[in-house]
Amino acid sequence: MGMLAVLQQMDADDIPEMLGDPKKVVAAIQHYAEEDRVDLDKAWHGIHFLLTGTAWGGTPPLSYLVVGGENVCPVDMGYGPVRLLRPPEVRAFAKALAGLDEGTLRSRFDPARMRELDIYPEIWDRPDELEDSLAYLLDNFAMLRDFVGRASEAGRALLINIS
Repeated sequence: MGMLAVLQQMDADDIPEMLGDPKKVVAAIQHYAEEDRVDLDKAWHGIHFLLTGTAWGGTPPLSYLVVGGENVCPVDMGYGPVRLLRPPEVRAFAKALAGLDEGTLRSRFDPARMRELDIYPEIWDRPDELEDSLAYLLDNFAMLRDFVGRASEAGRALLINIS
């Protein structure tokens, strides 16, 4: 199965009630409809690399997929705690994502560097699959950009869970 990243839109009014309580975090996630969620599958780390050029760092707001926001509760829900981006952070993230085009992302695709940095799932430098790997990242990036854009337009917050 592996590590997957799921982003969940939520109303900002629901934030105070769930902070610090893992059961309320799960309940909040289950409260929302499927269209309020996007699953980036195993592409999340590769997308982060395309956005930041790093494995685990980068400059906000482009680093928000993997770092940034605030921990919702102290419990590890998979590979770290669920993180929250409040509406102003969602707007900044959406604006940054909207400013990137396919050509820019293609130019940042560096399979050798991704292998050096152990970018999960460590498939990026397979010679016969380079174009497929890049297409996988670009498709998932487009889903992320559109999803975060919709959340921003609606004034919503985002929960990010890597599990």
